[in-house]
Amino acid sequence: MSDKDIKKEQENEQLQDNTAKTEAEVQDEELNQEEEIAETAEEGQQDNTAAELAEMKDKFVRLMAEFENFRRRTAKERIDLAKTATQDLMGDLLPVLDDMERARQSIEATKDVDAMLQGLELVFHKLKHVTQQKGLKPMEIKAGDSFDSDMHEAVTQIPAPSEELKGKIVDVIEKGYTLNDKVIRFAKVIIGA
Repeated sequence: MSDKDIKKEQENEQLQDNTAKTEAEVQDEELNQEEEIAETAEEGQQDNTAAELAEMKDKFVRLMAEFENFRRRTAKERIDLAKTATQDLMGDLLPVLDDMERARQSIEATKDVDAMLQGLELVFHKLKHVTQQKGLKPMEIKAGDSFDSDMHEAVTQIPAPSEELKGKIVDVIEKGYTLNDKVIRFAKVIIGA
């Protein structure tokens, strides 16, 4: 072989080596790029997860603050409502109170018992009317009614005057009252034994 042929062969070998090296380098670079992309994607995913977590924490903290504000506001409203709940009832009872004061003054000044009784009767009816408008109703209980522990309070038991009054109400000591169908004072009764 001639020198030219040898040189060409060497050049071809170098070219093939360079090509092989280049292909290997390209593959290595591609692998490195894929690894970098995978790492970047993983970091991006971690960043996304961290961002989501931070967003959720922020939402949670805001929600808790909002709930705490709601709780405080409703507690304050409840206290305010309790303070002013009786305001309109008291406003309706003021005329009755005025009438009672006038009745007391007239009792001191007059000696006419019938006029005093009529005046007191009028004031009593006015008071009864105001309370009924607000939902207060007396319980209708009489001797011989069955005892109901949801409506009555047994003060004592006495021997029944007759057989049909055993276990039933014999006498009513104090009236019971309901406010809008809720018992606010149990009727105090005596039961026959």
